[in-house]
Amino acid sequence: MVHEYVVTQPASETGRDRRKRTLFGRFAVNRQAPGALAAAAPSASEASEASYRRPLTIGRSVAGSAPKAPRLRPAVKRTVDIAGSSAGLVLLSPLLLGIAVAVKASSRGPVIFRQARYGLDGKLFYTLKFRSMYVDRQDASGVAQTRKNDPRVTPVGRFLRQSNFDELPQLWNVLKGDMSLVGPRPHVPGMLAAGVPYEQFDSAYMDRHKVKPGITGLAQVNGFRGETTEDYAARMRLHYDLQYVAGYSNRLDLKILFRTFWQEFLGGSGY
Repeated sequence: MVHEYVVTQPASETGRDRRKRTLFGRFAVNRQAPGALAAAAPSASEASEASYRRPLTIGRSVAGSAPKAPRLRPAVKRTVDIAGSSAGLVLLSPLLLGIAVAVKASSRGPVIFRQARYGLDGKLFYTLKFRSMYVDRQDASGVAQTRKNDPRVTPVGRFLRQSNFDELPQLWNVLKGDMSLVGPRPHVPGMLAAGVPYEQFDSAYMDRHKVKPGITGLAQVNGFRGETTEDYAARMRLHYDLQYVAGYSNRLDLKILFRTFWQEFLGGSGY
């Protein structure tokens, strides 16, 4: 278990470190010069709690205040989102159709599950997923998190969640512009973190919504996905989300997409 985290600050900042805003709560905070942010990520032994040995971090550019993004970066990111989501919807159309038939045949209810979640700047939008739960057992608010061997999940839904195929309809969210291929995962309002709403758990929480939410993100490829019932998991998931917001790049997005393909879809880490 981690007992100390490192928060970096620019040399010109003297006592008003915005990241100090309870980002690490009861954990000790050790201030260091820019360039030490990698120490804030779990070490190889600590990352074993997340089942991945080699954490993917951002590096020096995140230390302190993030540098101004190149003007073309948002345009390139959006272009990649449009191209990637369009290609995915076309190439995966037979798979999407097959999943839709299986969901409809396995249990009563709609094929697609719509849920209001936080988007860019905290605005709500409806995210799309293949329905994986029995209609009369699912929690529309999303506050009740899915756990391993959750009885609410249908047999087909269990396969979809293990393979992460239930997320594929979010390619449409990306094409519409509500989401990006890469970014912090969209959360429902009031999502619980260690027993309290994330909004109350950490005052820096809403900062993660300064970019569009993504189908996959830095936290997910570092193993922090699913339940956030434990303090450690909740804090590290937010830590990686804020890392991404502070210093994302198109190159990092490609690394995350590559890792997602191998770890999430081929590895079957969902439940």
